[in-house]
Amino acid sequence: MRPLSTWQLLSLWEQGLAQPLANWALLVLSAACPETPAEQLAELSIGNRDSHILTLREWTFGPNLTCLAACPTCSEKLELNFQTANIRALPPPETSELMLTHNGYQVRFRLPNSVDVTAVTGDRDPTENRRLLFQRCLLEVRRSKGKVVAADVLPEPVVEAVITQMAAADPQADVQLALDCPHCRHHWLAPFDIVAFFWAEINTWAYRVLHEVHLLAAAYGWSEADILALTPWRRRFYLEMVRP
Repeated sequence: MRPLSTWQLLSLWEQGLAQPLANWALLVLSAACPETPAEQLAELSIGNRDSHILTLREWTFGPNLTCLAACPTCSEKLELNFQTANIRALPPPETSELMLTHNGYQVRFRLPNSVDVTAVTGDRDPTENRRLLFQRCLLEVRRSKGKVVAADVLPEPVVEAVITQMAAADPQADVQLALDCPHCRHHWLAPFDIVAFFWAEINTWAYRVLHEVHLLAAAYGWSEADILALTPWRRRFYLEMVRP
């Protein structure tokens, strides 16, 4: 994996404007990992994918992250400041299959990947999407005496046990921030999605860079490629010269 240039980031931002987030994440990984087939990247577990995105974000904007959260009890706004190291989890197991025995059921399953997420994303109810995603990851379900049974007959406690093991095996896929409201003292866990966060940052960054390109092109007659080829420090110097 390699860092992305300013030109690549702008191109990926432009492509991402018309893409679901899951697809945009794969576009980013493909650009950063040109030696790895796109199909192989799509089969990475969600946590493994997010770990790569987290590294790219660190290379692009540094290790510090800042975001806002709202207290679900009193709506107080909290500014969160933390580092990429604070949310980096252990990588998932290298094996593509996992096994769980619970309440007389033996379930063989795998971790969700980008192909699964893309397949279930749509206008369906979120609960239905979760059910479809879960079923896509089931490889085989057996009861006592080794009898194979349909996935849709799994009791809820077994389903919850499988989901719990999935989360434990791929913790980067479900990052939760432990937050405390200074106003009402409410404590809660807030999910953090590095793909959505990185996209929001790149979206803001792209508008700023394109505005800088516009100012410098108007002032000096340079092409977009020439301006983007400048180092950030040199581009800032020229901007200070043309800004009133």
